[in-house]
Amino acid sequence: MKSAPSTQLIHHPYRAPEGWDAVPVPVAKASTVLFKSTAELHRPRVRGGLSYRYGLHGTPTSYTLAARIATLEHAEHCLLVPSGLAAVTLPSLAMLRPGDEVLVPDNVYGQNRYLTESWLPQWGVTHRFYDPLTVPELRDNTQLVWLEAAGSITLEFPDLLGTLAACRARGITTALDNTWGAGLAFNGFEPAPKTHPGLGADIVMQALTKYASGGADILMGAVCTRDRKLHERLDRTHEHLGYGLGLNDVEIVLRSLPTMQLRYESQDRVTRQLASWMAGRPEVAQVFHPALPGSPGHEHWLAVGGAGAACLFSAVFKPEYSAAQVDAFVDALQLFGIGYSWAGPMSLAVPYDMSRSRDLPLPFDGGTLVRFAIGLEDGNDLKADIEQALSALR
Repeated sequence: MKSAPSTQLIHHPYRAPEGWDAVPVPVAKASTVLFKSTAELHRPRVRGGLSYRYGLHGTPTSYTLAARIATLEHAEHCLLVPSGLAAVTLPSLAMLRPGDEVLVPDNVYGQNRYLTESWLPQWGVTHRFYDPLTVPELRDNTQLVWLEAAGSITLEFPDLLGTLAACRARGITTALDNTWGAGLAFNGFEPAPKTHPGLGADIVMQALTKYASGGADILMGAVCTRDRKLHERLDRTHEHLGYGLGLNDVEIVLRSLPTMQLRYESQDRVTRQLASWMAGRPEVAQVFHPALPGSPGHEHWLAVGGAGAACLFSAVFKPEYSAAQVDAFVDALQLFGIGYSWAGPMSLAVPYDMSRSRDLPLPFDGGTLVRFAIGLEDGNDLKADIEQALSALR
């Protein structure tokens, strides 16, 4: 039957031959996914498994990325979400019900704090913030315990092993924000196999916005599990929330993954050098970096292997320098952008007002904190830039 051009362009018979392969993962875009028959259309979906039923739930491209992130995190299952914040939100919404309690470290990522304080109470969920350096008190209605290694902004490394062991003994689900470790610094599902075999978090998430992307141009997150029933529970919530991804963004993250470990190690090395140097500066009262002896939680970092330490450190300037003076220092930096996020190619510096971000006492007395995110610039150039900008304090 001869068709009109518009029909021919939609129903053209050409298909790429099976078996064709290349290094880049092909980008399969879809809203509608076509079935071979009505019998296939009516076949029940296997919950928690691969299901090409609608583009929102996944295509070969997004399932490929999910499989690779699961491998990176030593997991069996992975759900992709459109941001790191969505990766924080998904476990809490999936696991918590009215009457439940969630425990959150006091140094948690700010948006997790906001979700816990402002949204979860609307559904009858209570919460407590705990000191991440100690094992929290667990109660009968404690349903979920969040951990963040290392903590946001002040980078205390938590008592990961102690808290995981206490929760495991009580059958309480644990969720670890592993964005800092990125699946490279330690294994979130088994952080210390020699001393604590079989002990680890139940859920491990990370913001793929950071190291997995590496380009400061993508928003994405991942939620990983080893337990199939837990994955299915997360998957049901994932589907109801309508979390979808742009497949071109997925392609970019897939392209970035092969260099992820190289970038992590390079940024880690330069960050340690700059953190150690800043700790000796007369203008600085304290430096937070898990690999530095004396930094809060350093011994907990050693307990999980003391390997990777990411690209972040925070410096607290002595109280004699006002917040305005510290702002002037940040403004004087030439190689550091002023902006949030980290693990991209450009170094960043942000001064923080910590007075409204904690329930418990801060781990430092007075002074203004600046968080540095080290990019891929030469370390000596970054050091020289910080040194020249310090003159703005005076």
